[in-house]
Amino acid sequence: MQQAQALEDPRSQSFALGSLAMVYEHTQQWQSAQHLTQQALQILQFSPDLAYRWQWQLGRILKAQGDRTGAIAAYEAALQSLQTIRGDLVAMNPAVQFSFRQSVEPVYRQLVMLLLQMGTPTQADLRQARSTIEALQLAELDNFYRAACVSANPILLDQVVDQVDPAAAVVYPIILADHLEVILKLPRQLELQHYSVSLPPGQVEKILEQLQQQLTRPYTTPEGKALARQVYDWLIRPAEAMLAQYQVETLAFVMDGSLRNLPMAALYDGRHYLVERYRIARAPGLQLLDMAPLAQQPLQVLKGGLTEARQGFAALPYVGQELRAIQSIMPGRTLLNQAFTVANLQQQFNAHPFSIVHLATHGQFSSRSADTFLLAWDRRINVNELHELFLATDRRQTAIQLLVLSACKTAAGDRRAALGLAGIALRAGARSTLASLWYADDQSSALLIQSFYQGLGQGMSKAAALRHAQLQLLKSPDFRHPAYWAGFVLLGNWL
Repeated sequence: MQQAQALEDPRSQSFALGSLAMVYEHTQQWQSAQHLTQQALQILQFSPDLAYRWQWQLGRILKAQGDRTGAIAAYEAALQSLQTIRGDLVAMNPAVQFSFRQSVEPVYRQLVMLLLQMGTPTQADLRQARSTIEALQLAELDNFYRAACVSANPILLDQVVDQVDPAAAVVYPIILADHLEVILKLPRQLELQHYSVSLPPGQVEKILEQLQQQLTRPYTTPEGKALARQVYDWLIRPAEAMLAQYQVETLAFVMDGSLRNLPMAALYDGRHYLVERYRIARAPGLQLLDMAPLAQQPLQVLKGGLTEARQGFAALPYVGQELRAIQSIMPGRTLLNQAFTVANLQQQFNAHPFSIVHLATHGQFSSRSADTFLLAWDRRINVNELHELFLATDRRQTAIQLLVLSACKTAAGDRRAALGLAGIALRAGARSTLASLWYADDQSSALLIQSFYQGLGQGMSKAAALRHAQLQLLKSPDFRHPAYWAGFVLLGNWL
């Protein structure tokens, strides 16, 4: 402090005061910690990267003293400061580079914990918790891209969803340190519902990881169904009566954390899988959705794929059958093997306004953008290239209504890998993305994709067509295990 004062450096003075306050916080001397933190904020000039740390610290100190209102206000100020430095947070600026998971994400989650767990949450608390978790989704995508490039509609689309799909409920599961919280938006209802389950720290992540391992093994075990039932009991069981009362037909999940790596279709109530009761979709946040329904004019499909082994990846012998089946249902262009190059994709995008892009090729979703890619014949296409590739200059302002990725998978051992799926979907500018969380059997994937396009051709919504295709495999003696059908998930607009 003396050195900072001698230098007449307010930022250094603030840093010294805030750091001393942190020592008092750790020794639970709350009054001293609060006074010093407030001093650190008062003398700080415009330095939001430091202000957010002291605002966050003040929120923790006030919470520890039972001041819920003051703590919430401090956390809100911290998030406003983070928003101010949104671009610097993810740019290569070492002065304000933070570890996202250690220094940014906890601010959002601790605010949600304050809103939901200190007292009985009001409707205002539930709405704020929901908007906070959606803001975290956007911040995660910014961090994934290493650029502040995700823009969102500032209004929640509750009324829009009710208008375009009056039988849809939106489910927000939120993973906190020792709780799993669920906020539920029912059709045509302004009031949000809320329920939670208390669990030992780390238990949610452990169960989700075990279930993911069970689902990818193509044989049924009692343990797998028990795990799927346990997650069902957390997320859906408390809402069963409400879902029936409001005649819900579609469940749209705004997924959080490790839940992104799991397909909700495979949750099990003891007699039926969730897909047997509902159409299922997922969204990176309602603010990112374009809820226009699928146009019913003849849909043009650009198809690309690899049947041959390439760049260390195995052959996909059923891809040819898959692409021919699509061609028989919907017209379009096909790029197969040697023709499936980056340059040819670019040329096709420039020349034709395709409604659907179907890529039957290897790919990987990862929590790191550098490890998220699709495989063309000549090279890998990184997620950050997709924006330039898909949004070609001469696209005639026609958005891609559906992107299908039928042979990709999430990176093994990466709890946040499906973040890469959301990244690809947004980078491609597609209203909806159908993709596989794991690499499924080549033959069953081809059958599922064929049934999916048949459903689209019959006028079904994308969510209804996916459910139709998954039920077709579920009825088959050869492919009834979730490993064959559950991994396919619909992200974005489900209409």
